[in-house]
Amino acid sequence: MKRKIGLRKSMQIHRIPVLSDNYIFVLYDDTQPAVAVVDPAEANPVLRWLDDHNVTLTAILNTHHHGDHVGGNRQLLQRFPNAVVYGGAEDWGRIPGQQVSLVEGDRVTVGDRTAQVYFVPGHTRGHIAYYFPPVQAAEPGELFCGDTLFAGGCGRLFEGTPTQMVDSLGKLRSLPDNTRIWCAHEYTLKNLKFALTVDNDNQQLHQRFDTVKAARQANQATVPSQLAIEKQTNPFLRWDQPALQQATGHTDPIRAFRKLRGMKDLF
Repeated sequence: MKRKIGLRKSMQIHRIPVLSDNYIFVLYDDTQPAVAVVDPAEANPVLRWLDDHNVTLTAILNTHHHGDHVGGNRQLLQRFPNAVVYGGAEDWGRIPGQQVSLVEGDRVTVGDRTAQVYFVPGHTRGHIAYYFPPVQAAEPGELFCGDTLFAGGCGRLFEGTPTQMVDSLGKLRSLPDNTRIWCAHEYTLKNLKFALTVDNDNQQLHQRFDTVKAARQANQATVPSQLAIEKQTNPFLRWDQPALQQATGHTDPIRAFRKLRGMKDLF
């Protein structure tokens, strides 16, 4: 199944910080008066951006049903009633205004970029992610993963199981290393503080922590991240590495992940 959104040129991404630590992402093209938005926690910051750029909202891409990801849907639809709301099939009835239900393997086109839909339950039972492969080999892919994968961490298990989350993170870990990770929260510094408690001999992690600490002290965003960096420093993508197996006392991936997630929940 292929869903089209009314953009036609190269997709660009604008990050809007909202609430205490959320990010909304606007997908747009400077030559076209139409845009899409990913996980609008609030409507007013999006409406201000749309007004400032004199463009029309044509689509809302939701990753899951939580209020800090869909809270702006209805107000945005009041202003732009023709905008199409996308979400996972398992979230039908839980995402305000949802019109299109997506399953793994579906595709959503934004301008000249087509996203592959991944079903990534764990944080919630209906979570999906949108991955835009690069147009050119040297360019990055773009992954909008909501609360499944964070920079330096992963989402809490509110509705899913450790087995589901390991499977979901494994799907995302298999994407190309130059994939940019557009996660929905600015949790990176705290995530890396925890990572150091279970992977302290990881020199790449120490270097990343210093870089992120300096960025946050300068009030700079740490999103997007890059998958290659996550694979080197994010404990929730490293459950099969000896250091993390030793820290958790488990070589089984599910048990190791369950232990890590439990430790992070109490951190």
